[in-house]
Amino acid sequence: MFNTLSGRFLILTIAFVMLAEVLIFVPSVARFRQDYLNARLERAQIASLALEAEDMISLELQAELLATAEVYNVVLRRNKVRQLMLSSPIPLPVSASYDLRSPSAFRLICDGMVALLDPREKVIRVLGYPVRGAGLMIEITMSSNGLRMAMLDYGLRVLWLSAAISVFTAVLLFWAIRRALVLPIRSVVDHMKAYASAPEDARRIISPTARLRELREAQEAMQSMQIELTGALKQKERLAQLGGAVAKISHDLRNILTSAQLFTGLIEASKDPTVARLAPKLVRSISRAVNLCESTLVYGRAEEPAPHLEVVNMLYLIDEVLEGEKLANEGEITYRTVVPIGFEVQADREQMYRVISNLCRNACQALQSEHRSGVITLTCREDFSSWWIKIEDDGPGLPKRAQENLFMAFQGGTTKGGFGLGLAISAGLVRGHGGSLILEKTDAQGTIFTICLPKENN
Repeated sequence: MFNTLSGRFLILTIAFVMLAEVLIFVPSVARFRQDYLNARLERAQIASLALEAEDMISLELQAELLATAEVYNVVLRRNKVRQLMLSSPIPLPVSASYDLRSPSAFRLICDGMVALLDPREKVIRVLGYPVRGAGLMIEITMSSNGLRMAMLDYGLRVLWLSAAISVFTAVLLFWAIRRALVLPIRSVVDHMKAYASAPEDARRIISPTARLRELREAQEAMQSMQIELTGALKQKERLAQLGGAVAKISHDLRNILTSAQLFTGLIEASKDPTVARLAPKLVRSISRAVNLCESTLVYGRAEEPAPHLEVVNMLYLIDEVLEGEKLANEGEITYRTVVPIGFEVQADREQMYRVISNLCRNACQALQSEHRSGVITLTCREDFSSWWIKIEDDGPGLPKRAQENLFMAFQGGTTKGGFGLGLAISAGLVRGHGGSLILEKTDAQGTIFTICLPKENN
C-alpha cells in the first residue's frame, strides 16, 4: 500500500490533516483555559455579592460559597482600595499569578501549555476585570488541579474529534483523488501496456477522454507520439519488405546485365563509326549498372559500402553524366559547366557519378514539370579545406513538403510519381565521403544544391 500513489496520498492526507488539527488544538486549549478562569472569576464575584447583601454570614456559608466558586480567596478592588471579600485557608503558597485583563495570544498559549503539561498541584493567583463594571479588579486564588483536569478532558475530546475528522477527510479525499486522478492514470498505464504489446496496431492508440486539463494534455501528447510511432513502424516494415524485393530484383538484374556484357565485344568490333564511338559508353553504362546491383545486394545485408577513394577528374565525370542526360532530354534542357581544366577531387568515382546524376535528373524533372525548357549549371571550385560542386537550375523551386522532408526516403519526392529516393541516396553517399549535401536556395527563380567534400578527411 505504501508503494502506491493512492496509499501514499492517504497517509499524507491523514498526516497533514492531523497537523492542521494540532495547530488548531493548541490555541483552542489556551482559549478553554482562559474561559475556565474567567468563569471562576465570575463565580467568585457572585459569591462576594452574597456577602455584600448580608453583612454577617456564617463561616460555614462562606466555605460553601468558596467551594461552589472553586476558589480559596476573593479580593475586590474598588476606588483603588483592595477588599478581602471571602477567604479560607490556603494549603500551599501561591506559585504563580496570571493577569487576564489584557493578555497577548502568545502569553495565553504559553501559559495554557504549561498548565496542561505540569502535573504538580499548585495554588495560583488570577486577576481580571469584574463583570458589569463592579469594581476595578477582581483577584482570586485557586488550585491548579481542577483547571488541569478540565483542560485534559477538553483536550482529549478535541483530539478524538480531530482524529475522526482527519480519517473522514482522508477517506473522502482518497476516494475523490482515486476517482479523479489515480484511476485515469492507471487507465493511461493500461493503454501504454496494451500499445507496447502491439505498437503496429492502430486500434490500440489511446483516445483522450480525461476531463482534467493536464491529464488530457498528457493523453493527447501520448496519442500524437503513438500515431507517429505507429506510422514509423509501418514505414519501417514497408522499407524492409521493399529492401527484400529490391535485393531479389537486383540479383536477377545483375545476372541479366552480366549476360549483356558478353555481347558488348561484338558491338565494339562494329565498323560503324557511330557504333564504335558509343560502344565504350554502353560498356561503361552496363558495367556501372552491374556494380550498382552488387552494391544494392551488399546494402541489403549491411549498408552502403565505404567509398573507394581515387583521384577523379571532375570535367570528364561531369561530361559523362551530361552526355547521358542530354540523350534522355533530347535537347529540351541546356547544360552549362563551369569547371576549371584539371579540376580533380578525391572521391569514389561511381558514387560521385550517382550523386551528380541524381541531382541533375531532379533538376530536369523540375523543369519538365513546368513543360518548358531551362538551364542547368554545374560549377566546381575549391578552397583551402574543401571542394565545392554546385548544381543550379532555373526551375520552379521545391515544394514546401519536399523541403520539410528533403533527405528522407519516400517522403521527400518533388514530382508526381517520385519516391524521394534520389536525394536520400545522394546525401548518404556524400556523408560517406565525410562531406555534406546542402540546399543553398530554392524559390520561384530556381534551386541550388551544393556538394561539399572536405580535403582533410580524404
